[in-house]
Amino acid sequence: MIQALRRAADTVLPVLTLLTVAAATFMVFVYVPTDRIQGMVQRIFYFHVPLAIMTFAAFGTVAVASALFLWRGTRASDRVAHAAAEVGMVFCTLVLITGPIWARPVWGTWWTWDARLTTTLVLWLIYVSYLILRRYSTGQATPTLAAALAIFGFLDVPIVYMSIRWWRTQHPQPVIAGGQGSGLDPRMWTAVLWNWVAFMALAGLLIWVRYRLETIRQQLDEAHALKAVGQTEGSVTR
Repeated sequence: MIQALRRAADTVLPVLTLLTVAAATFMVFVYVPTDRIQGMVQRIFYFHVPLAIMTFAAFGTVAVASALFLWRGTRASDRVAHAAAEVGMVFCTLVLITGPIWARPVWGTWWTWDARLTTTLVLWLIYVSYLILRRYSTGQATPTLAAALAIFGFLDVPIVYMSIRWWRTQHPQPVIAGGQGSGLDPRMWTAVLWNWVAFMALAGLLIWVRYRLETIRQQLDEAHALKAVGQTEGSVTR
């Protein structure tokens, strides 16, 4: 059963990702109208907002998987957390790249230290620290420390989300929560939703691939460790 599910995931996820990304790209560059005020640069919006949503979702997955690991000690949960953290970092980095590209012609500056941008940068730095810990620490306590850091880091996610409500910022006010009252053309909403689905499929595919690779890496490490133990015992016997 598990093998069948794995084969299905290996087949379905790439196809689903390809189709949704192709449809989303068509929506952004062909289907939606050009914004009357901002012009072509506004099309970054269709990538920037879904990327931010999926960043929150990926780091939420890290936090939940880390909590499960601390509770039950399952290595599968730890692998999911590690994989989701890497994917979340990619998406968060793209958020921090697309935001300034959009801001430069609209705000007249690449970066301003307002609450939304600063808290997002803090979020990025926390999970950079998480990945550095996973990469360079080899102690037995590393997964536990990483899980605690991941849960702590996720506390910044609601701060990032609420920052434009709690403080006066240069960042635009909520668009998704504003519904149709935000003034977006219905076709623009369709493009946002398609990109959201596309990035969701892409995130699922990347997490799945990275999870499988991490599983294989752990199995190889265990095999090498057992081989080393066997060689040590053999040399002692001789």
